[in-house]
Amino acid sequence: MIFECNVPVNFDNNERIRLGHGGGGRLTNNLIEKVFKPIFSNEYLDKLHDGAVISLPSSKIAFSTDSYVISPIFFPGGDIGKLSVTGTINDLAMCGARPMFLSLSLIIEEGFEIPSLVKILNSIKEVSQKLGVNIVTGDTKVVNKGKGDKIYINTTGIGVIEHNLDISPQNVRVGDTIVLSGDIGRHGASIMALREGIELETTLESDCQELWTAVSSLIDEGIEIHCLRDLTRGGLVSALNEIAKTSNLGIFVEESEIPVIEEVRAICEILGLDPLYVANEGRFVAFVPDNYAQRTVEIISNVMGTTARVIGKVTEDNRGKVIMKSLIGSTRLLDMVSGEQLPRIC
Repeated sequence: MIFECNVPVNFDNNERIRLGHGGGGRLTNNLIEKVFKPIFSNEYLDKLHDGAVISLPSSKIAFSTDSYVISPIFFPGGDIGKLSVTGTINDLAMCGARPMFLSLSLIIEEGFEIPSLVKILNSIKEVSQKLGVNIVTGDTKVVNKGKGDKIYINTTGIGVIEHNLDISPQNVRVGDTIVLSGDIGRHGASIMALREGIELETTLESDCQELWTAVSSLIDEGIEIHCLRDLTRGGLVSALNEIAKTSNLGIFVEESEIPVIEEVRAICEILGLDPLYVANEGRFVAFVPDNYAQRTVEIISNVMGTTARVIGKVTEDNRGKVIMKSLIGSTRLLDMVSGEQLPRIC
């Protein structure tokens, strides 16, 4: 479903955020009543209470929060709004939780265009509405011009766990197969190409998307999932290292099975980056027993429209480390990067 990004009634197309919009007075009230409520109206938010009072259908929940400071805020395949809602939903999904409720907090720079704000909010609405997720509470602050960079967003999510699986790094077992949901590096490469003005023959879009639909399909099909992890900052290598260290088991992967499209590979070569470390916003790895591996590949590929792959195994050797068999047949240690490889990509 496509949502119109027109400015709501009573706002001029040229109107910008003023300091008063974050001051708690008439301008703040106008922003809530004429921008936020028309977009996110639901039984919880419409009460305009200091917090949302909600009833949960399960005694077991997942709770996650994240902040988003990406630059630029609009990029091929998404914007900071889509990123902020998919990012927190995906964190809940990696816990095996069905996302239900989100909070939305904005820090907006004085002078930010209200039409751009509405476009961002509609991106949030599109994803949350698709999954039946309610935006139930939030906050807006405005900082002086020059003291921010257009807009920063924080989202906090609650999801319910409606199964008996223990999806966590501690549940990884020797012999588990590692399934990668699709090609890697699109998000970070697309952002860097946009920043650096790198032109390609084809348009490279971020992989920014929600992952709950794929995860819920795995759960519904009875896949015995041991662990899930989305591949955000630090990319595939950081995610695998985190799991290896937490589980105190070894991870062995094969470079030949890790898909990287040519556009991503070209941008990484130009910028001196390794796609294995480049951020994604719509990819994950699943650790499952070997007898579930092929079915896991099929389900993810069908649901996401990607080419999921088996990329490796969990071993007793090299505990706490990630080892990769390279394209030429040698092996190398894949360690975490020290410092920030790509700043402000989420």
